[in-house]
Amino acid sequence: MLMRLRTIILFLLAVLPAGPAYADPLSVPANKNPSAVHAGAYAIEPVHTRVLFAVSHMGFTTWYGDFTRASGSLTLDPKHPAAARLEIELPIASVSTTNARLDSELKGPDWFDAAHFPVARFVSTKVVPHGARRADVTGDLTLHGVTRPVTLHVTFNGAGVNPLDKMYTAGFEARGVIHRSAFGVTKYVPLVGDNVDLIISAAFEQKR
Repeated sequence: MLMRLRTIILFLLAVLPAGPAYADPLSVPANKNPSAVHAGAYAIEPVHTRVLFAVSHMGFTTWYGDFTRASGSLTLDPKHPAAARLEIELPIASVSTTNARLDSELKGPDWFDAAHFPVARFVSTKVVPHGARRADVTGDLTLHGVTRPVTLHVTFNGAGVNPLDKMYTAGFEARGVIHRSAFGVTKYVPLVGDNVDLIISAAFEQKR
């Protein structure tokens, strides 16, 4: 019986087709060399762009959520990284924590007040490269009707042609911290933490 099972497995391995080339981690389409990135104008690809946040809940746990449906633009030239320009907008109503009741509260007047302040917006004002793949991007963040400077620590993930939609795509991850009270979102501070950790995973498609 074992011999027969072994024979079947070997037969299947011989006749079944291999998976797609991009399933091999050595052949993923993203080139991690920043000097090879295409210069030009890009637009956010919203399906694979997310803004995650984390905040302390009474010191017992860390609560997580995210915003989706981002829009925005990026202009870059790998020969002049400090000249890059970035603008991002987030619909506040996209906030999600996997808790429907909490999501409704966060959109309400005690928190983000999506009815009066429907969009959060970040506009870069300065880019300081740190090595080949990292940079500090400082800009003006407008949230809850208040504008404050924020610095994001950005890492270049890679760029290349997406094999599914054939669009040239550049990907980045950014991290930063904001104080929500500085933007007038003060509900339950300090029971619910004032410091909000941000993780931004962003995909940009080059405009045709």
